[in-house]
Parts: sequence; structure tokens; C-alpha cells
Amino acid sequence: QVQLVESGGGLVQPGGSLRLSCVASRFSLDYHAIVWFRQAPGKEREGVSCISRSDGSTYHADSVKGRFTISRDNAKNTVYLQMNSLKPEDTAVYYCATKDRACGTSWYGEYNYWGQGTQVTVSS
Repeated sequence: QVQLVESGGGLVQPGGSLRLSCVASRFSLDYHAIVWFRQAPGKEREGVSCISRSDGSTYHADSVKGRFTISRDNAKNTVYLQMNSLKPEDTAVYYCATKDRACGTSWYGEYNYWGQGTQVTVSS
């Protein structure tokens, strides 16, 4: 069964860091742009970061620019989201998904595969 599995979430204090992982099974991430989304309680899901498949170009939401970094290791079939200087407003369930086109500068596109999500809680 094709699936994405996120991990690395947890509880962290404001100003702390976490690294999320998104691992694919039964298909290769090489051929997909990958997007990290998040959804906080009572809020709509929002795009956070994207990495293209070909040139590795990235796109980030304004709210995380300068704090979050997305990267990929094709040999491990894994995409990472390094989150630094975390804030309470970063608290959410984080999901990874495959995108059918390059990142560009918007979240528009079709997302065919999704992970189950990993909880990130930023609190003192």
C-alpha cells in the first residue's frame, strides 16, 4: 500500500527546535514535489513549506520564512522539515503530501498522497 508516514513531532518549549520526517513506502519521492501542511484546532489547513522534485527549489509560507527549512534525501526516500525558533502559534498537526507540480509560489495543485500527521505542540 502506497503511503507517507510522518514522524518527529512532540512537545517543545517556545524557541526550541524539532525536525519532522516524511517517509514514503511503496513509491519513490524522487518524482514528486512534497508539501508540508499544518492544521491547528479550529483553523483551516495551511501550506507551510514545499520542495520541488527536480531542482530542489523551495517555497515557504511567510509565517515560517527564516525559521523552517525543507530538504530531501532521495536515497532515504525522505523529506525533512527542520523547524527552529518555534512559537506557540506553530502548534498544529503537521502533514506531508505529494504535489502534482513544481512548488512555484503558491499552494495550488493536486495532492494525491497524504500522511496521517504528527502533532507538534509548542508550549512552556
